[in-house]
Amino acid sequence: MKQLALDIGLAPGPTLGRFFAGPNEAALQHLRLWVGAGPGHAAVRSPVPTYLWGESGSGKSHLLKAVREALREQGVQVGWLDPSTPPDVEFDEAWAAVLMDDVHLYDTAQQAQAFNWFVNAMAPATGTPRWVLAAGQLPPADLPLRDDLRTRLGWGHVFQLQLLGEAERRAVLRQEADARGIFLGDEVMDYMLTRFSRDLGHLMQLLGQLDAYALRTQRAITIPLLKAMLESE
Repeated sequence: MKQLALDIGLAPGPTLGRFFAGPNEAALQHLRLWVGAGPGHAAVRSPVPTYLWGESGSGKSHLLKAVREALREQGVQVGWLDPSTPPDVEFDEAWAAVLMDDVHLYDTAQQAQAFNWFVNAMAPATGTPRWVLAAGQLPPADLPLRDDLRTRLGWGHVFQLQLLGEAERRAVLRQEADARGIFLGDEVMDYMLTRFSRDLGHLMQLLGQLDAYALRTQRAITIPLLKAMLESE
């Protein structure tokens, strides 16, 4: 399938409110409590670290990005580390939290960087511990990381995220389509779920491409349009 450029302005960003929890309700509520998401919810900013793990498509990156945006909207600064982060980015005392995504992919330099950030977050010069929220595909004990970092990632709350079932995937697709303001018929959804990877990340990308293609061609989203998009260029 050709990777089409997306109109980023059309794609709503990850939020905790748009995360379809399904079997992952406990993890979602834990994060909501920390950021104080939702009306009448006061933030409970415990410094105990949190680690999310699960297969690709289980929603780990969505949750980390949603937490980052929720905190930014509150005027809170956070540190973000993933495999694309330059290794020379230093810990900032102004951060209220440190978010580490895809930790299972960190190279040697990034592992050293992550360990430095973790230590500074837990025992900062200001005396106020920061929250560390991390995510990877494996439980802490199985991560291919240096021992001191691996053990620290398992210190606090650990949640395994489960993949959603088919009915839940359909609900997520419907929710995403509604957020984009587009109509996604059952026949198109059936086609997407039977002909493509059921990984939610891939499905969201496919829906984004389809949305952008429908906008450019000024056509309704149908199976023929989906086929035309795949065959284009």
